[in-house]
Amino acid sequence: MERGPEAKIDLEALRHNLRTVESLSGGSVIAVVKADAYGHGAVEVSKTLERQGAFALAVAYASEAEELRAAGIKSPVLVLFDGEPGPFFDLDLIPVVHSLKSAKRFSREARRRGRQLDVHVKVDTGMGRMGFCISGEGKDTLADICDIASLPGLRLRGLMSHFSEVQPGKGGLDFARLQLERFNSIRQQLAGRGIKPLAHISSSASSLLLPEAGMDALRVGLLLYGALPFSAPAAPASFALKPVMEVKTRIILVKRFGKGQPVSYDRTFVTARRSTIAVIPVGYADGYLRAFSNRACAIVRGRRAPVAGRVCMDVTMLDVTGIRDVSEGDEVILLGGGLSIRELADWAATNPYEVMTSLGGRARRRFE
Repeated sequence: MERGPEAKIDLEALRHNLRTVESLSGGSVIAVVKADAYGHGAVEVSKTLERQGAFALAVAYASEAEELRAAGIKSPVLVLFDGEPGPFFDLDLIPVVHSLKSAKRFSREARRRGRQLDVHVKVDTGMGRMGFCISGEGKDTLADICDIASLPGLRLRGLMSHFSEVQPGKGGLDFARLQLERFNSIRQQLAGRGIKPLAHISSSASSLLLPEAGMDALRVGLLLYGALPFSAPAAPASFALKPVMEVKTRIILVKRFGKGQPVSYDRTFVTARRSTIAVIPVGYADGYLRAFSNRACAIVRGRRAPVAGRVCMDVTMLDVTGIRDVSEGDEVILLGGGLSIRELADWAATNPYEVMTSLGGRARRRFE
């Protein structure tokens, strides 16, 4: 028996989604493929996006970019969290720098090698994470960015930020608009000094809800993988995405119980009638979140079967009572077949990103 789920990755759906997102941006899409392309397989996904003409790729760390370069991917690769300078020169990568100290480190290495390195600068407009702060105490940010633009060996090619909150509904865009105002202010001040790098702040959510944030490129991940970042139907009617990932497994055991039988840890599920319980070889060690316990459903023989009891480390039980002719070896759909990533995220009280990276990241993948 082979444990865990199998994920089918639909590369034609990925290509469709890239074309759809490009229709919002005029063609310039920085495709986010960090975290193994959100569990979809970074190498195959990046090869597909490269062949489709994506403007650039984005990863979190240089080690992720190293995997792409080793696979022969030649597209520009933006590394969102900078590190030691060496790999950026060796692999022709574009660092996002978050401090003047970091920029000077890249400048020293560029001079030592006699090279020029393109860099993007990140400004913190309210996320409170990485980047030059341009709110609160960030009084010297403009001077620091101007200094970076003049450092030997560096070419300031990009200016970016990251939204903290973009939600549909009343007040859901207020803070995003404040962040956008701050970003535009620093852009204008830089432009007044003759510094006009490529600007990108827009995410998957803001691409749909805040089109004025589009600027020179959209930096998106979730939309490419066929999911919306919010529950409300806020996307344009013409904006049709296709899910890229489908996840399946098979039943390994079918058991029949009378009324009153507890199932799984802590007796959180007790049969209310004569019941049929199916066991599948997928648990939280395989990325099937423990939060799915007694909440999620799977598809068995075309019908929804609820999770019965706690999700275990290695197995999960499904209540298949009332589904005819269920037997060992039957296919079980965990994602797809009418089960959306948004449903799974809502059942787990989380976001689609966690479900994708958890479930897809541990599955055996098949690319089609």
